[in-house]
Amino acid sequence: MNNPSFAFIGAGNMATSLIGGLIANGCKPDRIRVSDPESGQLDRLHRSFPVQTLQNNSDVVANSDAVVIAVKPHDLKQVAEEIAGAVRQHHPLVITIAAGIREPDLRRWLGGDVAIVRAMPNTPALVQSAATALYPNKAVDSNQRDLAESVMRAVGLVVWVDDESLMDAVTALSGSGPAYFFLFMEFLQEAGEDLGLPAETARLLALQTAFGAAKMALESSEDPEELRKRVTSPGGTTEQAIGVFEQGKLRELVFNALHAAHDRSEDLATQLGESK
Repeated sequence: MNNPSFAFIGAGNMATSLIGGLIANGCKPDRIRVSDPESGQLDRLHRSFPVQTLQNNSDVVANSDAVVIAVKPHDLKQVAEEIAGAVRQHHPLVITIAAGIREPDLRRWLGGDVAIVRAMPNTPALVQSAATALYPNKAVDSNQRDLAESVMRAVGLVVWVDDESLMDAVTALSGSGPAYFFLFMEFLQEAGEDLGLPAETARLLALQTAFGAAKMALESSEDPEELRKRVTSPGGTTEQAIGVFEQGKLRELVFNALHAAHDRSEDLATQLGESK
């Protein structure tokens, strides 16, 4: 699809990151329209990017190839019902980044047979380093798949899943995942300070070590297990630390944590989709 046009409903941080990524990848700002009920949000966005800004959601849908709904999950039903007429008239691809809203519920709110892609990005999208999973419904054609991927690839890595139920697993792993790593970095810093390092030194070492390990894992052909083994010399300091993690059943804790997040994602999707 040459020179597609995009509509964004919601002008928050995630939408701003996606818009910035699209423009950096060559999309012309005049091909992007954005609506938000808060004029201050639109003013802030327009100061960063010369896109078209409107306050009426249905107006941005008209003549758009893709509509990205970037609102909070509990606002999605109201927004979907508001734009349903415009979507049925203009037939754009609808991309939702709201966690926990299932495709059948969104399709019902939009009023019929609509091409929908569910996207689950994570917060590193704010620094163009997201991990995003996409799920298309049956109405999405190959051109629309490419269009959805181009939007989300503007802020990082993209993968597709062919079973919508797997989006709950994605939420547990990568959607919530940044918080797990922030927690571990927090503990590393605190432990470094407890060993006598100045707070800023401990912070920088913890953050750079996390960054370096992730970069090595992404750029290596080996899996994380093999990379870990290469660092863990028999009888060395790393082996001692790994042994403590294993004694504390770290693997079991991680499995239990992700299962808890997964189950909560399922519960929230059921709750949010209850309104008929």
